[in-house]
Amino acid sequence: MPLVKVFFWGMIVSFLGTLPLGTLNVAAMQISVQESVQNAILFSLGSLSVEMVYVRISLVGINWVRKQKKLFRWMEWITLGIVVALAVGSFVAAMQPHHAKNVMLNNNINRFLLGAMLSAISPMQIPFWFGWSTVLFTKNILLPKNSFYNIYIVGIGLGTLLGNCVFIFGGKWIVQKLHGNQNLMNWIIGGIFAVTAVIFLIKILLHKDGMKKIQEAV
Repeated sequence: MPLVKVFFWGMIVSFLGTLPLGTLNVAAMQISVQESVQNAILFSLGSLSVEMVYVRISLVGINWVRKQKKLFRWMEWITLGIVVALAVGSFVAAMQPHHAKNVMLNNNINRFLLGAMLSAISPMQIPFWFGWSTVLFTKNILLPKNSFYNIYIVGIGLGTLLGNCVFIFGGKWIVQKLHGNQNLMNWIIGGIFAVTAVIFLIKILLHKDGMKKIQEAV
């Protein structure tokens, strides 16, 4: 069935797209290690909820999205600032004599809302999904119908959750292998965030931003 096909395409692309190291999946891993799996899943559900909204916007409102150049530029710099703060927070936590939490995550914000907020200011997912949706439209897998859009978005949400679970449960497994050495884990996660920040900064300075990708895809 066409709807089943588009569901699995959305799920598979989303799952594979979630596996590269990024701000949200690494943050979910850190929450699972320092708090609980339940909080990490809540964080992931919040982030994927916003992602699903963004996909919907990219499907039906691309002309509006293309006009938001300044908004995207500000969102990219804000995202870079958050990644840097997460890196610094992880390094600070790693240097503490006792197991300490990343200062960016050391708050009482509901983890679902925290995931939604961090996802909302990350514009990278819009060009990613616009590019893939364009490919699926071209191959007549995704059709411009609400039924296709809805099942496609459900597949994307499930794929993102499964991808985040790799980090959530993988982080727990790694900590167990490190014999509960969360400080070492903080050093590793801080390094990941630092590398991510450098790569993201280079992309911004070279104008490899999300808006350019959208314009190239159109």
